[in-house]
Amino acid sequence: MTDHSPRAQAAPQLEIPGDIVYVRELTAEEAAEMPSTEGVPTDRKLFAIHDAEGARLALTDDRKLAFVLARQHDKVPVSVH
Repeated sequence: MTDHSPRAQAAPQLEIPGDIVYVRELTAEEAAEMPSTEGVPTDRKLFAIHDAEGARLALTDDRKLAFVLARQHDKVPVSVH
């Protein structure tokens, strides 16, 4: 079966495993817009874990913990800047 998704068409020779998740630091503006961050000090760094489609899976204030959480769920975390 051939994958005709936009991702596959953009890079047909590149196959991205489904177990990869992306960890990135949120900007202060992004964090302020999230209801789940209400009451969190504005100077605290927040890190989001996203799936390959961009859906946010988790949020933490500890970068190392973000990687641990991903691995505990059999995912391969990679950093996004």
